[in-house]
Amino acid sequence: METRLAIASRREVRKYADRPIPPEVERRILDAGRLAGSAVNRQPWRFLVVEHPELRARLAECVFAPDNIRGAALVVAVVVSGKGPLAFDAGRAAENMLLAAHDEGVGGSPNGMPEPDRAAEVLGLTGEERPVIVLSFGYAARPRDPAARTAEEWSERANRLPLDELVRRL
Repeated sequence: METRLAIASRREVRKYADRPIPPEVERRILDAGRLAGSAVNRQPWRFLVVEHPELRARLAECVFAPDNIRGAALVVAVVVSGKGPLAFDAGRAAENMLLAAHDEGVGGSPNGMPEPDRAAEVLGLTGEERPVIVLSFGYAARPRDPAARTAEEWSERANRLPLDELVRRL
């Protein structure tokens, strides 16, 4: 998929079909996160794939929209440790995974945590480790075809502020 079309057509997917993600697709999604740039190439993140049903149920209670986690085929907690622009670096990794999933026909959604300390406890994190975001992935219950519109048409339909309200030239 062309990059502009991938960016313009990607939407959060929160309702998933009951269909597993093949291991090779899961690997490509995770590898896209690994390939994200980071300050001084430190890669201060780790990706925790939450598979155990009881752990997943407990983690679902730590995010704003628990059903996103409950219905997902793949749940990845992005965890950081250390100092520096960690949230930015983790965000780059997360967005890479979301775009890679979209390219594979897999939907995804970032899930914020109202109580990150509780999520850290559920995930068994220690020391400086802390969760930044929990990503949920799965095949969409109602799939969309990115090629159904041009990137410009997807952009026009996006529920976003107009560019001229976001950009100020100095």
